Amino acid sequence: MQTSFPAVVISGTGLYQPPHVITNAELVAAFNTYADQQNALHADAIARGERQPLTHSSVEFIEKASGIKQRYVIEKDGVLDPARMYPRFAPRGDDELSLMAEIAVDAAGKALAQAGKTGADIDAVLCSSANMQRAYPAMAVEIQQALGAGGYGFDMNVACSSATFALEQAFNAVRTGASKCVLVVNPEITSAHLEWRDRDCHFIFGDVCTAVIVERADAATGPDQWEILGTQLATQFSSNIRNNFGFMNRAEDRDPNARDLTFYQEGRKVFKEVVPMAAAHIEAHLAKLGLEPTHMRRFWLHQANQGMNQLVIKKLVGGEAGSEVAPLILDEYANTASAGSIIAFHHHRGDLKAGDAGVICSFGAGYSIGSVVVKKR
Repeated sequence: MQTSFPAVVISGTGLYQPPHVITNAELVAAFNTYADQQNALHADAIARGERQPLTHSSVEFIEKASGIKQRYVIEKDGVLDPARMYPRFAPRGDDELSLMAEIAVDAAGKALAQAGKTGADIDAVLCSSANMQRAYPAMAVEIQQALGAGGYGFDMNVACSSATFALEQAFNAVRTGASKCVLVVNPEITSAHLEWRDRDCHFIFGDVCTAVIVERADAATGPDQWEILGTQLATQFSSNIRNNFGFMNRAEDRDPNARDLTFYQEGRKVFKEVVPMAAAHIEAHLAKLGLEPTHMRRFWLHQANQGMNQLVIKKLVGGEAGSEVAPLILDEYANTASAGSIIAFHHHRGDLKAGDAGVICSFGAGYSIGSVVVKKR
């Protein structure tokens, strides 16, 4: 006898947008000053051929490589200080709300308002992010308390796929009856783990937080409901995107500022390997649901690279597709790790009509790929 599951919907999304903008021009000016200072400092070693000089960045290079034009950050001055080149956050006491929880509560409040819910309606909080502020206690439990939610909360990390992986957990929890109304939050303070002193990646990330409400359709009262038709996750190990920072670093007796303790990647390898994986993943997921890529009104894809997204869509629909099919938000927000596809969904779904379907898909380190197929009710 086949079990019948209730319909599950996304009934609200929320977005926290940081107060500061860093344009490509500002970022390039700071980086080039840093590069000049380092080249002057190590001039003798460079002259002897023992060290390679740092190369200038440029606005043209950034936009051609990524499509990014600016990014939002929580703190700007530290990032643009050539003597520092990373944000400056004020420490908070253990009795104060943490920074990650603060931005998650902001985004969650907006999602709750859109769904017509309050914190008391939530019985599960999933905090899914590429980088957690601390190991424990779980950020999700702190967010749960701040919102007055019940049930339980836990953290999870699948790098840039964290949001879609969490949405599957929320979907399954609701349809099996384990939870009634789940909050998924994706606080991404990427400015703290980006290597702003590396020309190849100094422009990639921005800060943000997204929130999504997942609940039973028969309990949803919000005006904008998207039924989740299915979810699919996949992972395949690769070290081409990596960050080795963690609690074991101090036991290794090495440089605490070592390059591998911030974000680094083999960008060309990632592009070549992930694009076909992502396209094949989406195609297979849709086939399992009896759908074709050309049936989809919209693809809300991970926002890492403009060229990557265009190639994924080309493989899926067999031709070029503009912002109507695959909206881009990374020109304004940059890569926001797990939050990118959710920002695209948040900003670019209002024009779709009842019955229209689309795919939320993220892909990143791991490698990891998560897809969520939704239909407007």
